[in-house]
Amino acid sequence: MSDFLLPDLGEGIVECEVVAWHVQEGDEIAEDQPVVEVSTDKAVMEITAPEAGRLVRRYSQLGEIARVHSPLFAYVTHAGDAEDVAVETATTRASDETSMASSSPVAQAATAMSSSDTGRRRIPASPAVRRRVRELGVSLEEIPGSGKDGRVLKEDVLAFRQQQHQEWRPEPAAISDPQTTTATDSASCGERVEPLRGVRAVMARRMSEAASTIPHFAYGDEFDVTELLALRERLKGDFEARGERLTLMPLLMKALALAVAEFPLLNCRLGAAADAIHYQAACHIGMAVDSASGLLVPNVKHVERLSLREVAAEVERLTRAARDGRVEPSDLKGGTISISNIGVLGGTYAMPIINAPEVAIVALGRVQRLPRFAVDGSVVSRAIMTVTWSGDHRVLDGGTMARFCNRWKGYLEAPETMLADLR
Repeated sequence: MSDFLLPDLGEGIVECEVVAWHVQEGDEIAEDQPVVEVSTDKAVMEITAPEAGRLVRRYSQLGEIARVHSPLFAYVTHAGDAEDVAVETATTRASDETSMASSSPVAQAATAMSSSDTGRRRIPASPAVRRRVRELGVSLEEIPGSGKDGRVLKEDVLAFRQQQHQEWRPEPAAISDPQTTTATDSASCGERVEPLRGVRAVMARRMSEAASTIPHFAYGDEFDVTELLALRERLKGDFEARGERLTLMPLLMKALALAVAEFPLLNCRLGAAADAIHYQAACHIGMAVDSASGLLVPNVKHVERLSLREVAAEVERLTRAARDGRVEPSDLKGGTISISNIGVLGGTYAMPIINAPEVAIVALGRVQRLPRFAVDGSVVSRAIMTVTWSGDHRVLDGGTMARFCNRWKGYLEAPETMLADLR
């Protein structure tokens, strides 16, 4: 019997959470077959079998934390003698039963429950949905699936949660002294406590560091994107004919890359000791995505040299991957400037926190139809979008930000002007 040790996952990651097992104990496995999915601080990863054989033991159960270089599962190869396999399996089970007998009643009950779960029919659901279900503190079996073969979708989880809130009615609380409130009192009132892990833990740490170490300053403006929307409508048919999708984001990114070329200070990074400015030739534009596991900021590499069609394809790929919790670590590294599109959720203004080591991030508000005065004094309806920048005041000043933003605004309000500077 051989133990498979959890390999080095890179980025200094030392532990991960087990989110899905694809193989049960005793099942045959093929070389490179997906065995288990784990969630790191960055994304969900599949661990495959190193060689063909039979899986005989899973060291970590769903929701448990596995550490790098520790055993994740045990397996035997077909080259081994079948009798030895049976002996090793029996020995393993006997050892488990002995440890169960010496454990507490709570541990015994938990182990028995885990054993009975293996006989149930596996309900299809994505890792992101399974993680959300665990966060709610319920089992997947409780949620009716509306997808194919009973697959539980994100919408099913949201509907189930809404139903829970409607059914739960808090009892009137007795007046008490806040100083005497204890953790036990909170638990008895229905408060649920969960550890901060994975993407949310990383976001909490990074945002705290950025907010406390970077002197932020804000700059806001309104963009008239009426002509930009008209251009998108004219291009949309051509994209759809090729099975592609064009949103405003690729157009915004291409214009941003052009403006950055004129104002490279917006695309720089400050050295770790804050004693040197590193100018970066490549423009890797990050976009904040509201995924089921938390905020992710994958970035489109080399926007300055990609076509609009190529940028649109990358935006679509990264958005889908982020929402499914399957972004590659390489897609999360190397960003030089970021966009947070809060407008898709209905927001108008936001004050974003800089994604260090970048020096600037912009929040896009929703596009609104608002009355504006035309040149002849008449009132016309225009599509207005608010933008709010956060800049690192150690590198940027208000004048630089205003000039840069005006250049970006010029490209977006008169998109045909981008043709003169496209490469």
